[in-house]
Amino acid sequence: MITDARVPLTQHQPSSKAYEQMLEKVRYEGAYPTRERAEEVVRVVLAGLGRQLTGAERVDLARCLPLEAARVLTAQVPDARPLTGKDFIQDLAARSGASLATTRWDTGAVLADVAAHAGADLTSRILHQLPTGWALLFGRAELTPAA
Repeated sequence: MITDARVPLTQHQPSSKAYEQMLEKVRYEGAYPTRERAEEVVRVVLAGLGRQLTGAERVDLARCLPLEAARVLTAQVPDARPLTGKDFIQDLAARSGASLATTRWDTGAVLADVAAHAGADLTSRILHQLPTGWALLFGRAELTPAA
């Protein structure tokens, strides 16, 4: 496909089928009333995740996601200091103006689908890279080593 570099790619082509399916899954799991609301939530959470992930895990996750979702993730500059899961929720809530409870719900709806795209091995690698408190956001139990 030939594109005009002056016009964003999203104006040339409709969303991919994989991205549409991702949005519908998040819409269903999050019980959002519209596709637009689901897309807004996906973009906010993926942008936040993009500020947290670095290295091979970031690249590998981008490869697993639909192109539109990967672009949102990789457009972010990673923070110098990764946030704990709790701090991540607080940061997203502050940026979006939503309550902590709503932000937690939104994050869980999106990251559960991200984990499905990534698969168990990559999700484990991502969780290993991030500080504590992220496992539950991805729909996993957070196990702590015995003392």
